[in-house]
Amino acid sequence: VAELIRQKNNSVSVHSYGTVMLEEAKKTGVEDRDELRMLPIEKQKKLQKTAAEMISNLTDDVIFIDTHAFISTKAGFYPGLPNYVIQIIQPTHFIAITASPDEIHNRRIKDETRNRDAVSIEDIKKELAVQDAMLSSCSVLSGSPMKVIFNHEGKIEEAADSVLNAIGL
Repeated sequence: VAELIRQKNNSVSVHSYGTVMLEEAKKTGVEDRDELRMLPIEKQKKLQKTAAEMISNLTDDVIFIDTHAFISTKAGFYPGLPNYVIQIIQPTHFIAITASPDEIHNRRIKDETRNRDAVSIEDIKKELAVQDAMLSSCSVLSGSPMKVIFNHEGKIEEAADSVLNAIGL
């Protein structure tokens, strides 16, 4: 997607919200992104706010923030974009890139780069419902449109085109 936007002579950057948070958390001894969700909620809030402030200072024409709608914590589902983050970064669009529960389950099983909790397809269905609710809330709070785009196996170009159409490029 970023390359397609550059071809239209727009500056673009892609930032992983979790990576920005992790870089800050490393200063306090956190070693990997899977440790972030294990931190107390108050520490996660501080890291979210710091990351939001850093991202809000970016000046590219198009800025993609790759994040999760929620984080699964010991306390329950914690919003990835709570209202105070939305107020800081002032997003113009919310786009969820998703897949079927089966595809997500298979991708997670194959992903050896992460230390994930074991989840069933039923768990993933619940997570997708929570994601939709969180994204809807973000859209309402910000007044920005939301779109759900499916990224099916082998169809990444279609997903990329859908993202460009959603943001008007």
